[in-house]
Amino acid sequence: MCKGLAALPHSCLERAKEIKIKLGILLQKPDSAVDLVIPYNEKPEKPAKTHKPSLDEALQWRHSLDKLLHNNYGLATFKSFLRSEFSEENLEFWVACEEYKKIKSPVKMAEKAKQIYEEFIQTEAPKEVNIDHFTKDITMKNLVEPSPSSFDLAQKRIHALMEKDSLPRFVRSEFYKELIK
Repeated sequence: MCKGLAALPHSCLERAKEIKIKLGILLQKPDSAVDLVIPYNEKPEKPAKTHKPSLDEALQWRHSLDKLLHNNYGLATFKSFLRSEFSEENLEFWVACEEYKKIKSPVKMAEKAKQIYEEFIQTEAPKEVNIDHFTKDITMKNLVEPSPSSFDLAQKRIHALMEKDSLPRFVRSEFYKELIK
């Protein structure tokens, strides 16, 4: 293990330089306007057919964020609630991580990792999520070689935050009360 800069073995220095280069590539600003183009479908995709949940299903959401997030109707209702509070970035990050995990192509995975990082993780990101420095550092290290689990720690932290903070507010909201009438 590498300890202190003065005592760094040659191979450790090489590894540090390699990591710095890879992070630099990941974090570099786009060189051309083409890199800034975000694909936009003229016809937005319709969400999967959703049906209003039964009263029992909706009541389970009080105690299970996972059941809420894995129900299309619940997810859409929760997102509408968060949007009304101008606080949907955590949910959008969680959803982006779920989509990221499904990517098979290493090239597309690296592109999506960069997009998620720039949109949600980096300091002053447009939709920066509230994660501690330790989690941010681990996530950045994971992005040197993107894998399906690169955002797992950050996603777990955001999930816990939504469970502790957003879910109780949602359950007390008119959005939820209307649903369980």
